[in-house]
Amino acid sequence: MDLKPQEISALIKERIKHYEDRIEADDIGRVITVGDGIALAQGLEKAMSSELVEFEDGTMGMILNLEEESVGIVILGSDRNIKEGQPVKRIRQIAEVKVGDAMLGRVVNALGEPIDGRGPIESDAYRPIERVAPGVMTRKSVNQPLMTGLKVIDSMIPIGKGQRELIIGDRQTGKTAIAIDTIINQRGKDVLCIYVAIGQKASTVAQLVEKLKQHGALDYTTVVVATASESAPMLYIAPYAGCAIGEEWMEQGKHVLIVYDDLSKHAVAYRTMSLLLRRPPGREAFPGDVFYLHSRLLERACKLNDELGGGSITALPIIETQAGDISAYIPTNVISITDGQLFLQTELFNAGIRPAVDSGLSVSRVGSAAQTKAMKAVAKSLKLELAQYAELLSFTQFGSALDAITQKTIDHGARLQAILVQPQYAPLRMSLQVVSLYAVEHGFLDKIEVEQIPDFERALHRSMQADHAGLLDAIEERGMLGNDMEEELQAGIADALSDYLMVGGAR
Repeated sequence: MDLKPQEISALIKERIKHYEDRIEADDIGRVITVGDGIALAQGLEKAMSSELVEFEDGTMGMILNLEEESVGIVILGSDRNIKEGQPVKRIRQIAEVKVGDAMLGRVVNALGEPIDGRGPIESDAYRPIERVAPGVMTRKSVNQPLMTGLKVIDSMIPIGKGQRELIIGDRQTGKTAIAIDTIINQRGKDVLCIYVAIGQKASTVAQLVEKLKQHGALDYTTVVVATASESAPMLYIAPYAGCAIGEEWMEQGKHVLIVYDDLSKHAVAYRTMSLLLRRPPGREAFPGDVFYLHSRLLERACKLNDELGGGSITALPIIETQAGDISAYIPTNVISITDGQLFLQTELFNAGIRPAVDSGLSVSRVGSAAQTKAMKAVAKSLKLELAQYAELLSFTQFGSALDAITQKTIDHGARLQAILVQPQYAPLRMSLQVVSLYAVEHGFLDKIEVEQIPDFERALHRSMQADHAGLLDAIEERGMLGNDMEEELQAGIADALSDYLMVGGAR
């Protein structure tokens, strides 16, 4: 049978029309129930997990539950205008976020939308917030230091680029302070930073952003915010969005530092969503896949091999404990995922020892491989000496007479602990840390009263920067202390000590 061109055209149009009708039927569902940021919908038979959908009022949602008769959707925003019976439409993509250099210096929400009042972000690049972590064969062992600028960490619990180091402790012990000082210390070091605020007050985040701006750190930092007033789904996707932003730079061969502050609130948000989606509760009412929640996030932090550019993501997840209990469910989960932890102790914090890092419970499983030789040389016995000091100090409480050797060990330990105290927002370059630790390890501070040590350290740094700037630069460049450098270092410290004692700093 011969068909005329007009008939063929009509037939094709009819087929296309029915095809669109069929696609439309598969792509549009109806809301059955809605409440508490969760919606159940019927009719989305071809929907996929983690796929985005759009409600009638333009609000976005993400599919998490796939049931026989319905799908469970977490609403990314307010559910105030979503009603039962309203249509919900698939948009055939999974959750993604804007990426690229345009994100630097910006404050964005969990969807990557700017919330800093500085206009739209000029970038056309997007990445899905979820992706499989790089495999073992694409990685390289950690071999480059990531300096925090904090003496107690860089000397005893060093962090390397590509490492995942947990910061754990009770609330108000300085966990965020360590993370912010580390970000500030990356100025001029070609490390791009991402700070993810999960479940914090908006006023707290605003103060933090202002501090970063004051110290010139916001220029190379992206702040991803999901405040306490936002819905649980926004808190849930925030760290994944921050990680996706960092992965764009890592794959360009750049180094990235990302802080998750904090994953305790992230786990609580996921528990809230899971219970509302009627997933079976397990230990402490957390769902059975809460370990996977954090492992698939933190496994994305790594050091890529040279064939892939050699970029890295260093992760500093933060976990809040209750009364110092690091054996609770979420803390033990994250400890087992990470490459070490910085344990902050309330007693040390209250005693004025800040950062309040407990050197006995803190550990870095890979960072020493990336530590510079200069730092290793001055820090090799620090942990042992602090442990001896803490043990001997307990005996002095009984008022017993101490022999000369024991008293000398206690005096040295007190000076060692004093030199490790450091004010917030004052990270030190590596060479100045080496100067301070060298001075205390070689007995230069024995003539200084313990309470005068912070004052002397400032005078020492001023003297070294004025008279021995070349030595400091050489330590930074070579990462080691040669014999000639050590002689100049000893002379510089001795001169600074002599000047300090002359103006009344004697013991």
